[in-house]
Amino acid sequence: MKKVCVVTATRAEYGLLYWLMKEIENDKELELQVIVTGMHLSPEFGMTVKEIENEFEIDKKIEILLSSDSKVGISKSMGLAQISFAEAFDELKPDFVVVLGDRFELIPIVSTAVVFNIPVVHLHGGEKTEGAVDEYFRHSITKMSYLHFTSTDEYRKRVIQMGEEPSRVFNVGAFGLENIYRLNLLSKEELEKSLGVKFQKKNMLVTYHPETLNVENIQKDFKEILEALYEYDGMIIFTKANSDTGGRVINQMIEEFIKIKNDTYLFDSLGQHRYLSLLQFVDIVLGNSSSGLIEVPSFKRATINIGNRQKGRIKAESVIDVETKKDNILNAIKLVYTDEFQKKLKNTINPYQKEKFPSRKVIEILKHIDVNMKKSFCDIEFEGKDIKC
Repeated sequence: MKKVCVVTATRAEYGLLYWLMKEIENDKELELQVIVTGMHLSPEFGMTVKEIENEFEIDKKIEILLSSDSKVGISKSMGLAQISFAEAFDELKPDFVVVLGDRFELIPIVSTAVVFNIPVVHLHGGEKTEGAVDEYFRHSITKMSYLHFTSTDEYRKRVIQMGEEPSRVFNVGAFGLENIYRLNLLSKEELEKSLGVKFQKKNMLVTYHPETLNVENIQKDFKEILEALYEYDGMIIFTKANSDTGGRVINQMIEEFIKIKNDTYLFDSLGQHRYLSLLQFVDIVLGNSSSGLIEVPSFKRATINIGNRQKGRIKAESVIDVETKKDNILNAIKLVYTDEFQKKLKNTINPYQKEKFPSRKVIEILKHIDVNMKKSFCDIEFEGKDIKC
């Protein structure tokens, strides 16, 4: 029986991993191991480990977050993760380690797995987020990983371009979209009761995280956003920023904002079920979260993508890119409510849709793959053509 260790550090990541974890747990040929770390174990971010405990047996809880989101604090957290995961992998001895995405916590986790000769399964590689330091992390994780499951063909090609063997790179689509098909989403009345809110004629969800390559302007940029939102004549629901450098500044500014504007609410974490249920009833998802590009288009809702954090990612026609300026944001909000844009929303095609159940594709490959940890760099023949960046 192969032991598959799934590592989760954030609320959003867990929501994307959920069905893969369920498929592993229910498969007779696989044994699920769960390591919970990072933001899940922080009261400040909602102690989302409790949600996981309701669904799975957790093998290890590894605390790595310090009470600081500074560059020094995050670097120390990475060092702590390296030490702690070495002990965990030595004890659990998994056959595979599964990670998703591009956050800083994954670098020490994946590098430790490499030292232990454990093949790493990386989900959502090959993507681009030029406004975040995650861009560096993601591609580094790719080079340390053995199996790759990407969300589009373009991202698959990029992983191969990085020298990875094509036979170990699979496009299965975005894992978050599986939740749409498999979860029984809440009705408007159920959601209002759960959140303690009342939907209005206009409704917006705001989820904004720091641009980690532009930390010196975080406060100024978010002030522009809040000034635009102050003029919005509808309900606004905020979710907290993550633990990246500057996240606490954003959260403090939101807390002050909801004191002065009516019909605004802040949640530490909505959880995947409530979050996706909410996408049915809001008009706009505003901010810079990847969910605005990946999940929201499937609901035929508008995304106002602010700044450069998601720069480079493939986008549906329902996504409006704007600079972090009050007037630009207000113009984008106005555009969403025009008849022309509403017609465009109805015809939106989500470019991240591929496999209906990508988790099942992963399971079949994990069960049958013959692992040889020796990797060869797969060179691409350019045939004398110019290379364009």
